[in-house]
Amino acid sequence: MKSRKRLAGFLFACTVALLPATALALSPQTRPVSASLAAHPPGAAIASGHHLATDAGLQVLAEGGNAFDAAVAVSSTLSVVEPISSGLGGGGLFLLHDARSGKDVMLDAREYAPESATPEQFLDKKGELDRDRSMNGPWSAGIPGLPAALVELAGKYGRLPLRQSLAPAIRIAREGFPVYARMAKGYASRREIMDRYPGTREVYLRNGKPIAEGDIFRQPELAHTLELLAAEGFDGFYRGETARKLIKGVNQAGGRWTARELAAYQVKQRTPISLDYRGWKVTTAPPPSSGGIALAEMLQILEPWNLQELDEAHRIHLVTEAMRRAYRDRTFFLGDPDFVEIPQKVLTSRDYAQGLRATIHPDKATPSDLLSGKPTPLEDDETTHFSIIDAEGNRVGGTQTVNLLYGSGLIPPGTGVLLNDEMDDFALKPGTPNAFGVMGYEANAPKPGKRMLSSMTPTFMESPDKVVVLGTPGGSRIITMVLLGVLGYDAGLSAQQVAALPRYHHQWLPDAISAESGAFSPEVAKTLEAMGHEVDLPGDEAAGGRGSSHVWGNLQTVAWDRASDVLSAGSDPRNPVGGAKVVIAADPPKP
Repeated sequence: MKSRKRLAGFLFACTVALLPATALALSPQTRPVSASLAAHPPGAAIASGHHLATDAGLQVLAEGGNAFDAAVAVSSTLSVVEPISSGLGGGGLFLLHDARSGKDVMLDAREYAPESATPEQFLDKKGELDRDRSMNGPWSAGIPGLPAALVELAGKYGRLPLRQSLAPAIRIAREGFPVYARMAKGYASRREIMDRYPGTREVYLRNGKPIAEGDIFRQPELAHTLELLAAEGFDGFYRGETARKLIKGVNQAGGRWTARELAAYQVKQRTPISLDYRGWKVTTAPPPSSGGIALAEMLQILEPWNLQELDEAHRIHLVTEAMRRAYRDRTFFLGDPDFVEIPQKVLTSRDYAQGLRATIHPDKATPSDLLSGKPTPLEDDETTHFSIIDAEGNRVGGTQTVNLLYGSGLIPPGTGVLLNDEMDDFALKPGTPNAFGVMGYEANAPKPGKRMLSSMTPTFMESPDKVVVLGTPGGSRIITMVLLGVLGYDAGLSAQQVAALPRYHHQWLPDAISAESGAFSPEVAKTLEAMGHEVDLPGDEAAGGRGSSHVWGNLQTVAWDRASDVLSAGSDPRNPVGGAKVVIAADPPKP
């Protein structure tokens, strides 16, 4: 405890020492307020990573549900149609706004470590991190949280019975849907791991043949699991038939789960992080997400600069320097708030941001300390996000995941539930990068019942006349993609333009700016390198590129312009099966 207090004191001391070094004006931009503002949206808008999930949410709204019922429908349907990204065997963070009370809350349905999960269990005989154990199979899986979140959403916030909101997912799991290219490609890359487990082979191999694009993919066992959840609520997953099958499957594969720890799972209600940025109220995810604190740091570092007046290279330089500093703090200070003391007030304060800003040279890169790690793998296919606004003004930003492609690869027989591999998000060996290249120390070390640090960053933005919901998958790059989305809305872009923005990223270590295809012109890259940045250009190495040509993320966003009373939705064009739809209500609610 004393060491944590010393760390917080050190942060304060650094802030005070740096305050005189900056002379930038700190007053936020004043945004004009329209004379006439609509009290309620004219309908509903949903954006998600798959059009079937978007349609499921709209169906539940048409049946009398609200945004929270729609969230159950969208989330559960994504769990069926995007097994590459999320599922009942994973977890998520759900940012909620209740229009009637005006309150915001985050439902923390993050997975947590089983009782058997100690750091020693993830080391090989030489004391090095056993990456196969941390990323594949039963030891890589945390206790799932998503089913409990669906029960919580329906029971405490929705107005329809759970069985009605789960009905679209159950139907699609039983009847099937066409396999799309990303799903088939992801399976091919993970097949060697997934073929280890009989329950997984039963689902993904039909007559000995792997799934292929265009196949109708049916999951009757997952449909049955969803039906038990619909009929029995929490007990339908965490106790009884499904729980017995999960425990048996994990333990037969070599893991150690118990009925007691499965039944003890609880969704946590967390107070969101809220800050002002240039006239916007930004509401975002608190720990165990690292996203909200990092986003608050970056935005408050950048706030005094009018980024739109800068040339592209200098704008990217300043944004990158803000990213670098936030990810450094992420590494050392953030973890599960139920287990570690996080200096959140310091890290999210304007004074601290001002001190960090004073260390940024306007024309030169700041080298990251310590040794560089390996290049960060691309992770566009993992995790998924959806954004919802309903006709009453309720909002949901939901980000959910099983971590890496197809999670652990393990489906306990008879469940259809593909388990996560979120244990890799812990600092299993202090100072050793995980699959996304990010490091951690004691604050994010595994302990029984502890939730691993996340990058999921569902976010709301509100100006006097506009309301926005946005979020994205992308592993450690989630936070920086959301940052670029916030900056895009502040620059006046539309929802679809924000979803399509080029993306770049810096996470302190490795000390390099990475970028997706087309994000930088060669001229901008050269200018950044002249400032001292290492720039990882995507594309063919023979053409000067140093990395993958993959694109990143799958940003989903909805917006309501209260001045014009227009709803809009943006679905990432990088994902051809995504869906963003606006439905105008026949009789919008009256104020």
